[in-house]
Amino acid sequence: MSSERERIYLSPPDVTEAEVDAVSAAIRSGWVAPLGPDVDGFESDICAFTGIGSAVALSSGTAALHLGLKAIGVQPGDSVIVPTLTFGATAFAATYAGATPVFLDADESTWNLDPQLLDDVLAAKARGNELPSAIMTVDLFGRTCDYGAIMGIAARYGIPVLEDAAEALGSRCGEQSAGAFGRAGVFSFNGNKIMTTSGGGMLVTDDADLADRVRYWSTQSREPLPWYEHLEIGYNYRMSNLLAALGRAQLSRLPSIIERHRAIRDAYAQGLADVPGVAIVQDPAWGAGNAWLTNLRCDAGLHPGAPERIRLALEALNIESRPVWKPMHQQPVFASAESHLTGVSDRIFADGLCLPSGSAMSADDVALVTTTIRTTLQA
Repeated sequence: MSSERERIYLSPPDVTEAEVDAVSAAIRSGWVAPLGPDVDGFESDICAFTGIGSAVALSSGTAALHLGLKAIGVQPGDSVIVPTLTFGATAFAATYAGATPVFLDADESTWNLDPQLLDDVLAAKARGNELPSAIMTVDLFGRTCDYGAIMGIAARYGIPVLEDAAEALGSRCGEQSAGAFGRAGVFSFNGNKIMTTSGGGMLVTDDADLADRVRYWSTQSREPLPWYEHLEIGYNYRMSNLLAALGRAQLSRLPSIIERHRAIRDAYAQGLADVPGVAIVQDPAWGAGNAWLTNLRCDAGLHPGAPERIRLALEALNIESRPVWKPMHQQPVFASAESHLTGVSDRIFADGLCLPSGSAMSADDVALVTTTIRTTLQA
């Protein structure tokens, strides 16, 4: 590994003096303890940005998924549909609610939940009177699911949807924002996301009562009394005021950050357009993604083992890349879980690679990654 080249990370935070000033102002205001005016302001800002009616700022996207499942009625012993091609937090949240994840495979073109497979599985489960209590969708790498199909299927079986839009803030499906589908949606502001609060998440919903329940549970289910009183089990899941201040500054810059991510994806696509058997995954026909992480896919017949060879070649230049999420049905912790598979997720995991996509990348950085990919494939 080169000791001279500054490391190019996969998706590092893009932080400017605006964020420094915002956090400094929050500290100077005295609102250093949890909650405060920036939390309320951040929630309002997210509602304005997405067009969704209510938002609850939480300690992580995972916490938002947990309380979202609880709020839409998932009970211990229930089952929940979960895409197998996702980060573990999606499936973990189902287990926090006491439910069992049932994994479904992905669509070949978008890598998201396969609507036809979902319909087939639900039809079979309806015949056996064993329908799941919820469907979790995931807008993978910033590309929204085919909600035109999925929401119709869910409605036909009367199953609520929770949208894991952790990776998709700023993406759209048709004219609607990611996070606007189903009973509630979830965003993540982890350090590697399209924008960050260092750590944190947000639940969004057009159901004000649902938002109020989540807000109540996330503040330890405290009753409005001068002493601590609890009628329900609560959780310490609220976002701090300092992180919310950082988030507000990041959100004000998000359109330009997304524009840069998309430009980086387009540059990769243009730079590799003439390489047979290699493709940069693009947005689906129904929406515009935020291009959080650019995904490369290689034809296994033309380029066997190429993703790992590319990853190692990039790492030798101190450039981070990463395999696509390892499917949940391949994870040891879920080895005995019910899974309905078509082979798509396994192929994507074998053939795909996430490329450096941070909005602070220079044109030279992108060119270096592109040249390294070309050279590796030609070797």
